[in-house]
Amino acid sequence: GFMGAYRDATGLDPMLAATLAALLTTWVTFIPCFLWIFLGAPYVERLRDNRALSAALSAITAAVVGVILNLAIWFGVHVIFADVGEWHVMGARILAPNLASLDLLALLLAAGAMVAIFHFKVGMLKVLAGCALLGILASLVFF
Repeated sequence: GFMGAYRDATGLDPMLAATLAALLTTWVTFIPCFLWIFLGAPYVERLRDNRALSAALSAITAAVVGVILNLAIWFGVHVIFADVGEWHVMGARILAPNLASLDLLALLLAAGAMVAIFHFKVGMLKVLAGCALLGILASLVFF
């Protein structure tokens, strides 16, 4: 929302339009989720006793986990490689990164973040802040 409104701020100051769009985007993205959770939570426990609805909720959970995994892979590949192509095989899209376009800094930051989180049990916010700081420093030093 922010970038779209900033680029096309017809009749408004770009920063004001971008801020309003960011607020609106946040509102329409998160408020329905919170309403769904707060209004539906009391009934979910009753649904567990119903086998058909419980199976449907399990299928929805599996689908959501699959979507999250797909997004994680897509973003990971597009961050680590500058050039990513696709193969289309029997209706499926398979990412085909150009190995020559490897961003070594992004790979090192991702690997370091993984080690920090899974091996050393560092909190996510600390790892995120550290990676952001290292990325900024590296861009200032090397570019």
